[in-house]
Amino acid sequence: MPLRHGHHLLLGIKTNTLRSLLLQSAPISSLKVAWRKDQRLDGAIERDKRWRMCFRVVRELLNEPGQRMPLRYLEKRRERLKLPIKVKTFISRYPSLLDLYPDLLKPKSEPVPFLRPSARLLDFISHQSRIQAQHEPLIISKLCKLLMMAKDRVISADKLSHVKRDFGFPDDFLCNLVPKYPQYLRLVGSPGEGQSFLELVSWNEEFAMSAIERKAEEESKLTGIRMRPNFSVKLPPGYYLRKEMREWVRDWLELPYISPYSDASALSQASPEMEKRTVGLVHELLSLSVFRRIQVPIIGKFCEEFRLSNAFGNMFTRHSGIFYVSLKGGVKTAMLREAYDELGELVDRDPLLEIKKRFVEMLDEGHREYLEKIRMKREAMKRDLELLAKRNSEQPMQEEHEEEEEDDHEEDDEEKEKV
Repeated sequence: MPLRHGHHLLLGIKTNTLRSLLLQSAPISSLKVAWRKDQRLDGAIERDKRWRMCFRVVRELLNEPGQRMPLRYLEKRRERLKLPIKVKTFISRYPSLLDLYPDLLKPKSEPVPFLRPSARLLDFISHQSRIQAQHEPLIISKLCKLLMMAKDRVISADKLSHVKRDFGFPDDFLCNLVPKYPQYLRLVGSPGEGQSFLELVSWNEEFAMSAIERKAEEESKLTGIRMRPNFSVKLPPGYYLRKEMREWVRDWLELPYISPYSDASALSQASPEMEKRTVGLVHELLSLSVFRRIQVPIIGKFCEEFRLSNAFGNMFTRHSGIFYVSLKGGVKTAMLREAYDELGELVDRDPLLEIKKRFVEMLDEGHREYLEKIRMKREAMKRDLELLAKRNSEQPMQEEHEEEEEDDHEEDDEEKEKV
């Protein structure tokens, strides 16, 4: 019995050693996993198409001087805005967004249709500012976290402006928000000139805890058992990995978790440890985003800052139980699987999602008004048609009655002649 136990122990040590050697020696780039469509996660992006289209149009107008523009100017930008319908049709379908009014392009010229924000849209903008002010500490922590993950604790201001909507930053965050927190952040240069950067002033240990580590800490408090930080892996139904890939993922998951806030300068780009760190960093980026998803080309713009390889996009299919890449809209979008439920609805909800909720409520309110007008117009048309049909049906009867009266008169005249 002892001999058998010793034999099994020795065999286990050999097996673990072989796994470790296999993990270290197998080139990560050679691990290929086929992409597979996930309809529930694609549906999450599809459901957002309508409000995103409306938001693009609104943003175009709000960026204009005086927040006014001729209707025909917006009509010319339809293709760029991906607006599939005419602007007048768009305004009638969503009357809560824009007002149409006559104005002059030049003095002494004929009035032409102009567009301006509706009263309800202006009210939404004010509400949006209040929500952002309420969650200002969250926004500052996101900015600090991005800088703390960056190679030199600095990121181009223009790049950050490009992703402000992904992370829920206000439009004026560089000019009005950053100066309020000099203990954390410093803006060097002038935004918009291509030579401005946002720097981290001081390291905050509270911000240096990733979503993975925070979840492990919360579970440890609940269970009383120390939980090791690791990724939540959940393959979609019917998804199959080859045996060698399953074994590689299993052994890779056994590697210690590497925080995206730790120094990765000593890690080899092709090592499993670097893969662990890269997955952790992208996981953290998606966890900081409002919708727990970011377009892959946008992440690619930060390769230098976050030490991502040029082939980092292949990582998403290697770790299909952690990420999903949607191809909806003709662009690759990386999504965090654990943030969505079986119906493709967000369960890990960012507080800044309240802004989207308010915008969609405003859209729906206006669209209901549009549908009510359509209904009333159809009912009025139906009544008119019924009235016309009634008149048409009464006319032959009236003509027949008139003919009978004429016949009666003729008979009376004949009788009088006989008399």
